Amino acid sequence: MAKISLTLIQTFYHVARRGSFSAAARELNLSYQSAANHVRRLEQILKDKLIDSEQGAKQVTLTPRGRSLYNLLDPELDIMLERLTLLLENQRSTLRVGMPQAIFFFLFPRILAEFRDRHPDTEMSVFERDTVLAEMVKNGSLDVCLSERYFGDPVVPQRLLGTYRLSLVYPRSWGPPPAVDEVPDWARGRPFVTFEPGQTLRNHAMDFLGRGGAPAHPTISTSGSSSVKRCVEEGLGFAVIPTWCVGPDDTEVVSVKLTNLPEVRVYFGCAGYLRNNPAVQDLFEICRGRLVGEVLEEAVGEDAATASSLGASARAASYKK
Repeated sequence: MAKISLTLIQTFYHVARRGSFSAAARELNLSYQSAANHVRRLEQILKDKLIDSEQGAKQVTLTPRGRSLYNLLDPELDIMLERLTLLLENQRSTLRVGMPQAIFFFLFPRILAEFRDRHPDTEMSVFERDTVLAEMVKNGSLDVCLSERYFGDPVVPQRLLGTYRLSLVYPRSWGPPPAVDEVPDWARGRPFVTFEPGQTLRNHAMDFLGRGGAPAHPTISTSGSSSVKRCVEEGLGFAVIPTWCVGPDDTEVVSVKLTNLPEVRVYFGCAGYLRNNPAVQDLFEICRGRLVGEVLEEAVGEDAATASSLGASARAASYKK
């Protein structure tokens, strides 16, 4: 098969999205005839008709093959073009990574150090987010994300890194810890500090504390685990945060691991077209090596099979380059 140029693909994509050769030509600063010729050339290369256009008709329609190709390109092509634009505008390579504030604050510095040793000329630009990571990858604002959510979106493929437990954390002056099964009753009527509405860990905590029949009512909500923990240290209330947020030097608070709560999964995701990128593959391997076994638990059961197959696929893709 003859090589397909990005120009032909881009022209077809805009004709299909806009529904006409003239609209695509204006957007790409081409003549009408050039746009039509690009699509015809692509059809010749693929040996199949992509667009039906009647003489004098203002709008075009996609053939089944054309619709299939358009669905394959949308929205991947826009994301790739955005990425190419950024690479051309910046002489220094940049990897844009998004993750919840707690993961960056407590866990990511150790990963950054090793990544910088491997890729000294790559700038790591980090966005601390929780609720909009999938959309940011899909619209081209992010390249990679670490998330406690599974998106189920083929445009943002994810690999399971591992799991962790949540803990009840409260001021030491409140007295001895409750039994794990008694936490929802113990919490009733006490000031509750948690995350902003919509954040994954807030949802986990609210569901757990509501098991006693009475919904939890936060008194303070903030953006990240470091801020939540600080409020607890000041005696402003209790919280449910990742176990790894509390260390042996945190003498002002008591931590109770909530083993009766499901483990929280942490996923590594990226834009689909960057899945085989060397820097992205290295970042995934560093995250696995630095976090699993030290901070995150190794996946078990179905999770282990998923993580193993994803990791194997990643390594195989890396070896092929």
